[in-house]
Amino acid sequence: MPARYVAIHAHFYQPPRESPWLERVEIQDSAAPYRDWNARVTAECYKPNTAARRVDAQDRIVDIVDNFAALAFDVGPTLMAWLEQERPEVYSAILAADRKSRAVRGHGNAIAQAYGHAILPLCSRRDKATQVRWGLADFRHRFERDAAGMWLPETAVDRETLEVLAEEGVRFTLLAPSQIASVREAGGGWRPGVAALDPRRAYRCDVGRGRELALFFYDGTVSHAIAFDGLLRSGDAMAMRLLASFDEGSRAQLVHVATDGESYGHHHRFGEMALAAACARIEAGGEATLTNHAAFLAGHPPTAEARVVDGSSWSCAHGVERWRADCGCRGGRHPGWTQHWRAPLREALDWLRDAVDPLYEARASALVKDPWAARDAYVQVLLDRSPASVDAFFDRHGLRPLDGPDRVQALRCLELQRHRLLMYTSCGWFFDEISGIETVQVLRHAARVLQLAQALGAAADLETEFVRRLAAASSNVPELRDGAGVWRRHVTPSVSDLARVAAHYAIAGPSEGYGDPADVYAFRVERLEWARVAAGRSSLAIGRVRVTARPTTESVESDVAVLHAADGEVHCRVRPAAAALAATRQGLFRDFAGAGDAGAPAALARHFGGRAYGIAEVFPDEQRRLLAERARRAMEAGDGRSGRGLTSRGVEEELTALAAGAPVVPAVNRIRALVAEARSLGIPGLRPEWVAQTIEAALDRHLEALRAGATVRAVDDALALLTLGTVLEAPPELWAARNAAAHLWREGSEADRDALGPLMAALGFAPAAFASPREKG
Repeated sequence: MPARYVAIHAHFYQPPRESPWLERVEIQDSAAPYRDWNARVTAECYKPNTAARRVDAQDRIVDIVDNFAALAFDVGPTLMAWLEQERPEVYSAILAADRKSRAVRGHGNAIAQAYGHAILPLCSRRDKATQVRWGLADFRHRFERDAAGMWLPETAVDRETLEVLAEEGVRFTLLAPSQIASVREAGGGWRPGVAALDPRRAYRCDVGRGRELALFFYDGTVSHAIAFDGLLRSGDAMAMRLLASFDEGSRAQLVHVATDGESYGHHHRFGEMALAAACARIEAGGEATLTNHAAFLAGHPPTAEARVVDGSSWSCAHGVERWRADCGCRGGRHPGWTQHWRAPLREALDWLRDAVDPLYEARASALVKDPWAARDAYVQVLLDRSPASVDAFFDRHGLRPLDGPDRVQALRCLELQRHRLLMYTSCGWFFDEISGIETVQVLRHAARVLQLAQALGAAADLETEFVRRLAAASSNVPELRDGAGVWRRHVTPSVSDLARVAAHYAIAGPSEGYGDPADVYAFRVERLEWARVAAGRSSLAIGRVRVTARPTTESVESDVAVLHAADGEVHCRVRPAAAALAATRQGLFRDFAGAGDAGAPAALARHFGGRAYGIAEVFPDEQRRLLAERARRAMEAGDGRSGRGLTSRGVEEELTALAAGAPVVPAVNRIRALVAEARSLGIPGLRPEWVAQTIEAALDRHLEALRAGATVRAVDDALALLTLGTVLEAPPELWAARNAAAHLWREGSEADRDALGPLMAALGFAPAAFASPREKG
């Protein structure tokens, strides 16, 4: 029987969602109940796939497996950067899975992805090269090896893109079956169209200049069934469908599929469990071997040749028109909407690109040896912004030693190019409306490009012309009218500068506990002078701060004054650092003491001047916390009169003590008594999400105690905490607890398992079936 292989490729990707100024994802209400879409998709997909549950007929857990160790996959560089910072345990698990697959299969499961997820056939050759080089460098940095393959965003391809891949050493890529133009056997003639394609083999593609690479065309029918037709409702059904896709041929075959990785848990709830079951079924059946494309290619190099359809993709029936025209491809959630805005949006961004690239080249040429080579190498700074890394970069690329203003100018140039590349992220055109968060994100990158161009001395008013061009992009939302309306409503308010950072620091400082110095997103804030006085329930602070932007190292000193008024309002003023700060402070403090609550804002404006800021200018996360704190204080004042505050604070204190390590059983008994009293008085419960998180923290702490050997006591405490979550109607997230319990079960002795049995059952395991590695072997 010929060798049979199965490869399940998952394309994991999120667009870059970080604010171009803060370098952090801001809160996104549409992702509720999660903070933002990266957090939501990670919770629903990326994290579950690092430890997918396999269950029995009673939905009890019988195994926990890492799907990344079974899958062929790619993960977007910008998503990996976010995971590294925000979900390091998921990030580490993905890297570990690739190392494991290398040990088992000889070739890692992971392949690279073009950096910014731009539609490469719509890019210039120079931009194609940078996107590919950045993607390969990012992969090498994270996975500590060279990538054999690269995923093309939306599998969008043309001959030039394949040439660039081959020039950069990429050995293969994956495409949709509809992207095949023609095929031929060695020495044979060309046969056109999909009918000539056998997706169970690899094809060689000659890209000229003596270079070639391999092409894999995935099984479109099975891939579509996984992504859209409900095949993920059953892991067994998925496995059987894959195994049924082999033919009776005599050569080695690879049945392979490719879908968005988010299918496994985000688009389809519990999809990661179906995937785990399917992989287990394939591995146990002996009918085929799970593999990845690099491993198959190494053992079975292609003998047939293929040509591709230029300007084609996997998600647009019209080639790549979805990213530049109203071709009819869209999300489909708004039947009456049009996408006429797509062409004017791309035209406006292309105009901006063509306006700033000569500026970049002119300014950068005075500072670095080769502006475009420096851009290609700048990814090393993105991966490591430490002073040593930046120094090494300029040692290699600088025309001369670059310090002070020259370094700031060079970094502005390179940051302009980074955001210029990111403003072409494919998601900006994919969906139905120009005011969607993905399109607003690419416009925010454009806003940062405009801001940097101005700082570099652009001769013309680029923003006015850019917004004029955006006005040709009609919105489906009447009150926005067009892209210019979107710009004013959703982009302009997000633009930040160093003065706004100073105001944010002053306003949010008391609630955020900012120290000196303080890291405020992508900025460093240092107090050079600071003084504060209080009068009644109002307070006034005045000082001088230095704000430094990490990406460009530019720094500004500003004088800041902030009034926290008794009514909860905040008034802040920021001005360039002035020699008269001491005199201003003396006069302002004197008038503040006698002005009273009503006159204090006028005194601030009179003495200090400068630009006015309020809570509206505070960055979104802290702004919401400030407003919530104001509401909470008002509510507490009312609760104190009715006795509600005492009860709720008592429960909060007990729960906080639990998470900090207080004895569990006495605390649980006190909490239950307080909750019973509150319910008898009709007092609303605490925020369930906070309660659940607090119980989760206590539960995780006790499972750590289990690892230290405190078995019986810690098991009883953990069971009590689980019961408490039920009583408070705030069940904790059990993800980490179940993973920890599974590890203890697998590594523990027989006596340990006897003690752990009740907890395993309470956590939803089938202890008798959940075998240790020794028993499974």
